[in-house]
Amino acid sequence: MHIEERIETPVVARYDVAVCGGGFGGIAAALAAARAGKKTLLLERMFMLGGLGTAGIVTIYLPLCDGLGRQVSFGIAEELFKLSIIDGAEGRYPTNWLDGVGPRTEKDPRYEVQYNPQLFAIHAEELLCEAGVDILYGTTVVATDVKEGRICHLITENKSGRQAYAVSSVVDATGDCDVAYMAGAPTKNFEQGNILAAWYYSAGQKGYNLHMVGCSDIPEDEKKDGKGVSLLVNRRFAGVEGKEISDMVQLSHQSTYQHFVKQRKEDDSLFPVTMATIPQLRMTRKICGEYVLSDKEEHTAFADSVGMISNWKKRGPVYEVPFRALYSSKIKNLITAGRCTSVTDTMWDVMRVIPCCAVTGQAAGTAAAMTDDFSTLDVAVLQQKLQRNGVVLHESDL
Repeated sequence: MHIEERIETPVVARYDVAVCGGGFGGIAAALAAARAGKKTLLLERMFMLGGLGTAGIVTIYLPLCDGLGRQVSFGIAEELFKLSIIDGAEGRYPTNWLDGVGPRTEKDPRYEVQYNPQLFAIHAEELLCEAGVDILYGTTVVATDVKEGRICHLITENKSGRQAYAVSSVVDATGDCDVAYMAGAPTKNFEQGNILAAWYYSAGQKGYNLHMVGCSDIPEDEKKDGKGVSLLVNRRFAGVEGKEISDMVQLSHQSTYQHFVKQRKEDDSLFPVTMATIPQLRMTRKICGEYVLSDKEEHTAFADSVGMISNWKKRGPVYEVPFRALYSSKIKNLITAGRCTSVTDTMWDVMRVIPCCAVTGQAAGTAAAMTDDFSTLDVAVLQQKLQRNGVVLHESDL
């Protein structure tokens, strides 16, 4: 059974750059586009910025360094790192990197930190507003108007109802590659599925603490002897279907409470103070871009590199990110950031974290400010702009 609707959606505004998703990738993209002088719109379905890194309580800004003493991620990635602890760090404060106290060898702390989610969301909002970004909270992109391989309008829904925005270029930083999927760009789902996580904060006799209940699974080809991580429930979640996501959130709530009850036996003053308000999904759907970056390509130089990232799981690897991994030529004016980018499944688990989202977000936002056809963009000019804004492109330049 179907209901037939006739909908006339008003076009309420036009933007040079529309960024969909206000996680770290979206923040970096919107900031880069606005600083380039473009009229920029940021659409976020929640009512705080930061995505999984704030509303999802995954509050560890993973390394900007290779674990062997070299910083590899720069620009907005480092700017947001320092913004996250402007009022002080919650934990993992790297004195060797920020204060110059101690060495930076393979045995020393990496350039990472634990930060407060609420404070970061507030400061990120201030930063974007100062740059001139228009932020629309509680807003979801529900459809795209595509003509001749270009997104002409983004159709949204929020408290004002159904509205459309005319756009020149679009950054998909949704984390789930929703806009690319709606627009007809080639995408791929994470077939392995996500396992349940239930991170939360508590306060009690031992102070204010983050409880990392459950985690993300490791890719199949990294498992040894068939062993993976322990599961909270014997179920996996693709993260692209409404009922399944709702089930996941309810199971997460149950796991949070069960963990709290166990902790309460040791400290009857303990109470939860913050829990995740979005599903703690790590990998769901990504674009199939002009290039697929592999985890095997560590220390590989790319002529079209738009920045570098490290491997948060182990020390040593450095990856240059090719511009071609951010877009598909099928939708000319659409580019992706963060965990939406074109990578292998194993590389996906590297790319999904905060520094990588910020690096690709800055590249995507800078490119979106330059063109409405990414396949014809002069990458050399893009690279010059990124370098002027603090990005180091190649490992040979470290």
